[in-house]
Amino acid sequence: MVQLQAAMQAGNTTSQQLVQLYLARIAALDKSGPRLNSIIELNPDAVAIATALDAERRAKGPRGPLHGIPVLLKDNIATADKMQTTAGSLALVGMKPPRDAALVARLRQAGAVILGKTNLSEWANMRSTRSTSGWSARGGLTLNPYALDRNTSGSSSGSGASMAASLAAVAVGTETDGSITSPASVAGLVGIKPTVGLVSRAGIIPIAHSQDTAGPMARTVADAAALLSVMAGSDERDPATLAADQKKLDYTQFLDRKGLQGKRIGVVRLQLSSSSDLVSALVESQLAVLKAHGATLVEVAEVPNAAKYGESELTVLLYELKADMAAYLAEYGPSAPIKTLADIIAYNEKNAAKEMKFFAQEHFISAQAKGALDSQEYRDALANNHRYSRAEGIDHVMAKHRLDALVAPTCGPAWLTDLTNGDASGGSFTSPAAVAGYPHITVPCGLVHGLPVGLSFVGGAWSEGPLIAMAFAYEQASLQRRAPTYAKSLNQKSR
Repeated sequence: MVQLQAAMQAGNTTSQQLVQLYLARIAALDKSGPRLNSIIELNPDAVAIATALDAERRAKGPRGPLHGIPVLLKDNIATADKMQTTAGSLALVGMKPPRDAALVARLRQAGAVILGKTNLSEWANMRSTRSTSGWSARGGLTLNPYALDRNTSGSSSGSGASMAASLAAVAVGTETDGSITSPASVAGLVGIKPTVGLVSRAGIIPIAHSQDTAGPMARTVADAAALLSVMAGSDERDPATLAADQKKLDYTQFLDRKGLQGKRIGVVRLQLSSSSDLVSALVESQLAVLKAHGATLVEVAEVPNAAKYGESELTVLLYELKADMAAYLAEYGPSAPIKTLADIIAYNEKNAAKEMKFFAQEHFISAQAKGALDSQEYRDALANNHRYSRAEGIDHVMAKHRLDALVAPTCGPAWLTDLTNGDASGGSFTSPAAVAGYPHITVPCGLVHGLPVGLSFVGGAWSEGPLIAMAFAYEQASLQRRAPTYAKSLNQKSR
């Protein structure tokens, strides 16, 4: 984005021209050619908005680093404009939010151009136990630009694929557990899942308030840091953000090529050893880069007690899904016929030929069977999650070894998409930070047979700045991102 701002300031291009160039690229790559299908809807007013921002730049100068920059949003982030906000579900088509999501208001205030909405794993991948990531009834299947028969991972699938294909400057994704970091990893991107409470969730179609957050997805750490700086901040509609104004920073100040010097980084050996031989070998080569640029590597057997919240995490998500969905629908669709999770379930059953032709809604049904948030089962599960992921998890291992971050492979390379059997994603390093509500950054660390793999940097609460410094220093030292080739499969090198 720095280069785009410099070009606009110098008069070499305009926001209007950028929007038109991205629209042409979307037409060539997303709607034809390889047909990535990552964009679910375009903003019909994007060119007009860009034109007005160009006039404002000439008259008053830029508002900041996002002035005139085209941004894509995941289609579970509310916009009070001509676009839909549906989480990929036909059930919400026609429901008009009364206001922008809080983060969208911040982006608009900063001068960003909302270019469009991206496809996603329907309902942010919380509908079925056997879902196929990247598919929604409204948007269809998003394809991976690195190999079109491979999966995009979920649930910010379209945000990941669109950024890999350079269909906008930056994109916003959301994560409950892995939905920013995993699709970023398999798409060769930088993804930042912030501390829960740094970015408002008001106006985002929810899964669970104890873990949900929005975050940047970009091709560089610098772009992700600039986007996060605008998104972060307190919001009265999201009580979790009470401390955000005191905690947020200009994260671009952490873009330091020496950001690894003197850092103690814990290598999570269990995660590395459970990866494939090729992924392990790749990551080992990149650990040498960390060490060569000033980091002290500390062997950490595992993140302690991670196995103790597998079941309780799902319990919490199911309870909060039922409660939070009803609250969202009441506020952002007061006149819509869909008012509760039970209504969504009924809609899907009535429209099963379109909504459930590939997988069902087991998670929705399980969530509907749960009680209210004053249930003892819910309270016990949430307390268990926080105890073992925080004080006796990430906090414990980092304090014990005096660490600045934990590192591990984010996940394996993209798997073959299989609409019959669902995802075959394998293991990942997303849950500890997700359940704790702590920050997690993934950075491209190379390719395995042409498929990207990400290296994760995880830290304690509100440690986005130091993590960005380490991630940026690593990125600049390694330069491992490669542009996609749009191969039909790994056996075909071009489209």
